[in-house]
Amino acid sequence: MDTEPHTSRRSRIAILWRGDAAARQEATAQNSRFVRVFEALAASGIEVFPVVFDETFADLVRDQLLTMDGVLVWVDPIHQGKTRAALDPLLREAAMKRPWVSAHPDIILKMGVKDVLYRTRHLGWGADTHRYATVEAFRAEFPSRLRAAGPRVLKQNRGNGGQGVWKVEALPKTDATVRVLHALRGSQPEEIPLEAFMARCEPYFGWGGCIIDQAFQPRLPEGMIRCYVSGTKVAGFGHQLIKALIPPPPEGPDSPQAQPGPRIMHGPDVAQFQTLRRLMEDEWIPQLMETLTIDEASLPVIWDADFLYGPRDADGADTYVLCEINASSCFAIPDEAPAAIARTVSDRIRRSMESDAGR
Repeated sequence: MDTEPHTSRRSRIAILWRGDAAARQEATAQNSRFVRVFEALAASGIEVFPVVFDETFADLVRDQLLTMDGVLVWVDPIHQGKTRAALDPLLREAAMKRPWVSAHPDIILKMGVKDVLYRTRHLGWGADTHRYATVEAFRAEFPSRLRAAGPRVLKQNRGNGGQGVWKVEALPKTDATVRVLHALRGSQPEEIPLEAFMARCEPYFGWGGCIIDQAFQPRLPEGMIRCYVSGTKVAGFGHQLIKALIPPPPEGPDSPQAQPGPRIMHGPDVAQFQTLRRLMEDEWIPQLMETLTIDEASLPVIWDADFLYGPRDADGADTYVLCEINASSCFAIPDEAPAAIARTVSDRIRRSMESDAGR
């Protein structure tokens, strides 16, 4: 039985994603990949509206958002050559005038970029991590670190889908040439002069502003664990045998053997990852919030932290190394996540109403 108090007006929430004019014209809850999220929010008594964004009709999107109480955004940092350079100012403007936005662009800049790996390297999920803030620092520090510390993984600050993520290995008997492998699907290992490779990376200092340098994790072939979070609570897990940064087999990068395995989804209570859940909820998420100065109400309604297995501890138990946080466009999600999203959104609405009533 629904025992929640009802107001005279149902809260209005937009779900926003990228698409063209035709997609905007045809968008409905039922033909969207977010249909389960639409359904969970509607079941909580919330009116939900599809909003498709593109730069060519940004003004229409702005006007639509200003009629909403909240906006849930699923837009990648880079998609078919387009960035969020126009979307993020629009979302900031909307958030200042009326709706709350999740994830807010300013929160993404704190936690949804690779720089979070450096800023939180002191947490239990941290590894040997460095940041190059300028081209000059990159050129001065990276070559010696590569020779001394073994294989490294370089990451542009903003990106997705493996774009701008490279495994770099020194070659024996030479400092001038390195072996590199791009994380983008279909990539092949390449031996290239170190100077040429570093020049290739220089554009990353433009939009992204820095390059993050992490030690390569040898247990990468055992898979990546994606921990899905709604606000401060774990909403599920996904485990996948990824192929990024692993040299392709002799059959080539497009062969079936080179493709990643399916992501096996689990709910938050799966026994296999309860240690990780406890670490996230009891230690790492609170520490993340403190380090980045993010309050609970500003955390994304849905986000994920991607982990690789680190070295086993003295008792033989797994450790976990953070390799990325996704806050811009976290999807696909476990079956349990839409209900978690609805609970978090309902809580945000309640807090917003209480705040408005107190003014």
